[in-house]
Amino acid sequence: MTSLDLDQAVDTFAQATDLTVGIEEEFAILDPVTHDLVPRFEELRDAAIACDSLLGESIAGELISSEIEIVSGRGENFADALARQRERRRRLFALAGEQRAALAATGTHPWADYREQPIIDTEHYRRVEEGLKYVAWRNNTFSLHVHVGVRDIDRAVRVCDRLRPVLPLLLAVSANSPYLDGRDSGLHSARTQSFTRNFPRCGIPDPFGSWRTYREYIEFLVRTRSIVEFTQVWWSVRPHFRFGTVEVRICDAQSTAGESESLAGLIVACVAQAARDVDEGVPFSDPAPRLIEENMWRAIRYGLDGKMVDLQCAEEYPAAEIVERLAAWTEPVRRELGVDLVFLERNGAQRQRRAIEAGASPEETFAACVRETQQTYSQEVTV
Repeated sequence: MTSLDLDQAVDTFAQATDLTVGIEEEFAILDPVTHDLVPRFEELRDAAIACDSLLGESIAGELISSEIEIVSGRGENFADALARQRERRRRLFALAGEQRAALAATGTHPWADYREQPIIDTEHYRRVEEGLKYVAWRNNTFSLHVHVGVRDIDRAVRVCDRLRPVLPLLLAVSANSPYLDGRDSGLHSARTQSFTRNFPRCGIPDPFGSWRTYREYIEFLVRTRSIVEFTQVWWSVRPHFRFGTVEVRICDAQSTAGESESLAGLIVACVAQAARDVDEGVPFSDPAPRLIEENMWRAIRYGLDGKMVDLQCAEEYPAAEIVERLAAWTEPVRRELGVDLVFLERNGAQRQRRAIEAGASPEETFAACVRETQQTYSQEVTV
């Protein structure tokens, strides 16, 4: 899974199929009454393996024992991936109900103490904990990851480059974590501040331009004993060596299934359009990291309530226009792929912030999110 055989990675991408899709959704495991985090991943995993082989092979662990991930596996296209994920979600939520556990889908848990969350016992996460210590312990976060097949590894690297300025926009759309450590952080995505800002080799990558340059970077990390597996490169967009995909990792977990599906569709469309732009030679200049950083901060702090910077003309525009702008850019591929973008009027962070402003407590605000998650992910419904 984490091989650093770079020649094999080249072969994997050479055999990849364009626009296959994989969806990975992370959930917090909760006490159904108190909504506290509870370390029950191993228990739920073992129960799934014992009674539901499909669910058992679709569950994954993610660092802490109070977190569970459900993965679609490879879908031949976006619609296939959604169908696969909906069935797996339904089974996961049914299992959680039978085991008297609740599941939540926000970027952070509002009041959990990271010092009380045990790391799951796998070789990979033992290595992560040993290498990162506090940085790993502190990372109690939940996100949505989407994989899109891209044939040819050099092309995949160039697709990643073109997605760099898009990542803050996707983050703003997905923002869903105003609380951290029992207080209102004042941010729309505290998850990004807690995880992306702390982990090494994380956030917006430099532009690489080619597989040769990216390979030299990985070889440097290996030679200097900085990494021993490619998944220790935690960039918010990366070529995934095992699957032959471009993996987008920037987004907060979404409180409703419909939002998660629309966001996944938007990501697929962005990757597909970037690949088409590469193929057609559409002019592109890599923005400097310091410029993309301005939009990253705005997405973290204000989400869709703020303003973003059009990096081409150096002018501000309302962040509420992001979906419209991305929809216009991706319209050709979305029409071909049948990807519809249907978002709620306000995203998760905005809904939580309105509740906070109206005087709701963290417990009341989070309880509303948990209800949204239970009502939508446990059924095949969309916004």
